[in-house]
Amino acid sequence: MIHLRRLFLRRDERDILKGVDLTIHKGEHWVILGRNGSGKTTLLEMMTGYLFPSSGTVDVLGNRYGEVDIREVRKDIGYISQSVIEKLTLRDPVWEVVATGQYAFLRFYQEVDNAVRLKALRLLDEAGLGHMAEHPFGTLSQGERKKAILARALMADPKLLIMDEPCAGLDLHEREKLLADLGRLKDHDITVVYVTHHLEEIIPLFTHVALVQDGLIAAAGPKEEVLSSDLLSRAYEWPVEVEWAYGRPWIKASSGGEQL
Repeated sequence: MIHLRRLFLRRDERDILKGVDLTIHKGEHWVILGRNGSGKTTLLEMMTGYLFPSSGTVDVLGNRYGEVDIREVRKDIGYISQSVIEKLTLRDPVWEVVATGQYAFLRFYQEVDNAVRLKALRLLDEAGLGHMAEHPFGTLSQGERKKAILARALMADPKLLIMDEPCAGLDLHEREKLLADLGRLKDHDITVVYVTHHLEEIIPLFTHVALVQDGLIAAAGPKEEVLSSDLLSRAYEWPVEVEWAYGRPWIKASSGGEQL
């Protein structure tokens, strides 16, 4: 699905990526963790073709970036980020915002095909937002907007879904509702890549974790192996302990950086 090989990125005399290797196979669902500035979002932007490395190769869905029309590849990639939400028109009805995902438009300027409309309405129903379909997008809460954007990302039946901190800014209730929706993606033929700062968002759906540290992959593999207290303490440069409950990891950090 995704093969990143020897990725380097240099900007303004600063090395952002320093030789990243990462392979994600079909059927795996990955979380990318790391401190601010470690290179997480940079990797997502390379996976979606919005940023190119200084050197190295990026292969996504059997296509090597730089040798293909990335616009065609993106038709098979769903992408969720705050930047996408900010580009949408708040006065458009929710169903129409969702329907734009079928074509990767930001809004429609012509009549929408009825089959596309019905699909958008079905996805909104599945997200529990069917009753909001005709409401302006701007009237939705932050949590509802995130759920609608997830529905939008699924409109084109993507093979790959990439999410950059989708739970950012949500309270506990809205976060858990969105995570419950994400958990149902296991019933879709889709591979998920998810960036977060919060371990408790690693729900049972996710199978693997990549831990990014200072522009390198410090560890990558099955989540039970990577989410160890020792590896996380080194990556975050702070003593932590990891406990598991409800199939999810939960982190405890020491006060003052003292060993737990």
